Amino acid sequence: MEVAIVKYNAGNIFSVESALVRLGVRPLLTDDPTLLSSADCVLFPGQGEASGAMRYLREHGLDRVIPSLRQPVLGICIGQQLLCRHSEEGDTDCLGIFDAEVRRFAPTSSDDKIPAMGWNELTQLRTHLFSGLHEGDFVYFVHSYYVPLCEHTIAVADYVTPFSAAIHKDNFYATQFHPEKSGRVGERILSNFLEMASQPTTAKP
Repeated sequence: MEVAIVKYNAGNIFSVESALVRLGVRPLLTDDPTLLSSADCVLFPGQGEASGAMRYLREHGLDRVIPSLRQPVLGICIGQQLLCRHSEEGDTDCLGIFDAEVRRFAPTSSDDKIPAMGWNELTQLRTHLFSGLHEGDFVYFVHSYYVPLCEHTIAVADYVTPFSAAIHKDNFYATQFHPEKSGRVGERILSNFLEMASQPTTAKP
């Protein structure tokens, strides 16, 4: 199975690569449109700032390539946010796959530290991405911005306000949390995603 990771100017990509290697997969890190389109699945991870990331994607034509992908795609952290329509961070227009506005946390007390950093529990789990997991399982987050609850929400977390811990539309999945840093739970999520790519009904046409 060919697994590709989108190469762009966002940090933390190599930790995702390492997590996949632990699962027995050696991914290809690339920004080549042909290689991304021909892979069995694509991961779009990263940590960084939305406007700078989108600028890189546009300069390299990835703003056209990523929405055109037909195989399973998994966005992670800023990868989830960039798959949305718009981000408050830098007033940035994003890829528009999900019709959602990425918002900055607005603290309501001195206990609300931004960025939100640490373990938080998942609830309202839906889709095969969370097969074998349970309500209340914990995953690891680092973020100042979030996707509000919407029609695409498939997992919920709560910090300052309930928000979309994961979203899904067609062949696109995305998590605000870092599965590659989430121990056993994150490993199962990545395994579930790779399993989708191996199914004839979800693989690229």
